[in-house]
Amino acid sequence: MNKAQFVELVQSSGEYKTKIEAEAAIKAFTQAVTTALVNKEDVSLVGFGSFNTILQKGKSGKIPNTDKTYTTQDKMAPKFKAGKGLKDRVAAGK
Repeated sequence: MNKAQFVELVQSSGEYKTKIEAEAAIKAFTQAVTTALVNKEDVSLVGFGSFNTILQKGKSGKIPNTDKTYTTQDKMAPKFKAGKGLKDRVAAGK
């Protein structure tokens, strides 16, 4: 599903009058979640899931067929964990 199709789905599911209103709602949601995660706050939506940040450890390795090695830095990464309600609905195919 691409963005345009998702906007149409949100418009019909949320009973928005126009696609512009639906797209504004999607944009507001994504910006709010992004802001919370940047501030290292968790966002929990009961029955849907939770968004949080984790520390992803850096690693080192070797590039195949060369003597070159690399290392990556530790970084914060976003993570989503599906809630029970979402898991059950997806498993039931509804």
